[in-house]
Amino acid sequence: MLAQVQLLFMVVFMEMGLILLFLFRTPLRKLIIMTLDRVKRGSGPLIVKSVAATVLVIMVYTVYSIKELQSRPTDSVNPTDQILLAHQILQAALMGFSLFLGLMIDRLHHYIRELRLLRKTMEAVKKQDRALDNNKNGEATTLRDEISSLRNKVNQLESETEAKEKEVQSQRANSDSLKRQSEKLLLEYDRLLEDNQNLRSQLQSLSHSDSKKNT
Repeated sequence: MLAQVQLLFMVVFMEMGLILLFLFRTPLRKLIIMTLDRVKRGSGPLIVKSVAATVLVIMVYTVYSIKELQSRPTDSVNPTDQILLAHQILQAALMGFSLFLGLMIDRLHHYIRELRLLRKTMEAVKKQDRALDNNKNGEATTLRDEISSLRNKVNQLESETEAKEKEVQSQRANSDSLKRQSEKLLLEYDRLLEDNQNLRSQLQSLSHSDSKKNT
């Protein structure tokens, strides 16, 4: 019986030590988490549940024995029964406390695993955000380069348009001057025609007068 109490004390202290190790981020905590991960694989959970159920059954039987001893009349209880009662109460308390600490260890392990998964997920999301930011920055620089190239093209087209407009204006001026020159030439041509007709009429009149004189 004393060996059982010592074993229970050792289990309780070990569980308390595991809980304390869970509270601080140390390399030993990582080792414990990895060990518990392996324990929870395969047939490990079944073995742990079987041990916990056995301890629970023993605790219930011990509590029943305590109730039976306490239900006896006070006169019939001897010092040996009192020692046995105290021992059973201590044993039941240690078993219940060990089960409670085991449940705490299981929950802490579960929450730490969830926290690690959440951190990994957050890191992956941050990496994706950084990649998207880099892509956006790259796209922004590409768009800026395209905009600057388009602006250069627009400026070049504007300069070419201005040059063509100047060329068109010069051609218009040349055409206007040629038109004026052609109009002057036409006027001069008309004048020459008129002079030619006048000269012809004068020649005809002279020739007619000469013919009269000869007759």
